[in-house]
Amino acid sequence: MSNPLILEPTQAADACVIWLHGLGADRYDFLPVAEALQELLATTRFIMPQAPTRAVTINGGYAMPSWYDILAMSPARAIDQAQLEESAQRVIALIESQRDAGIDPARIVLAGFSQGGAVVLHTGLLRWEGPLGGVLALSTYAPTFGDTLALPDTKLQLPVFSLHGTFDDVVPLAMGRAAHDKLAAAGVPVQWQDYPMGHEVLPEEIRDIGAWLSARLAR
Repeated sequence: MSNPLILEPTQAADACVIWLHGLGADRYDFLPVAEALQELLATTRFIMPQAPTRAVTINGGYAMPSWYDILAMSPARAIDQAQLEESAQRVIALIESQRDAGIDPARIVLAGFSQGGAVVLHTGLLRWEGPLGGVLALSTYAPTFGDTLALPDTKLQLPVFSLHGTFDDVVPLAMGRAAHDKLAAAGVPVQWQDYPMGHEVLPEEIRDIGAWLSARLAR
């Protein structure tokens, strides 16, 4: 399994963003985004882990980087829950390693695109029990939230930013909006922003992410 890609800041790190790529991509996918954001965040380390390569059922069993297998597309995504839990534990291990290196978990943000976003929503809201700086959910969904979402009080101060393309034909807008609405109904301080785009990332979106991160991590 490949080691995470780590982008060190120009100054001593006192914050961290752990960023998970989407299905079929790799740890370098968001490196240009991290480099752009780091211009605003001179003390923030970016860590970009690599998903294992494994067979993906919906893609005819073809092996590709995947945080978990997707077994079926409808009516809702059917996923390999055990593989999702393994990926969540990898993220938790990264949080713990940064904490042990001196980074306050309250200054650690989890970010993920598409399948990676599903992992960070699951990890940040349902598995990691300590403080956290926030969760960035890009063009994603929440396959583990269920019909209703009951969260401990400690999660009701966790800022979440959901971003989605109105023309997304891979993860439909309604799936992203459903995840946002469940968080809002549970009392989580979640923001929503959509863009006239498909399953991708636009410069305007990166600017909005930069402003959101700066409000929480900039010194």
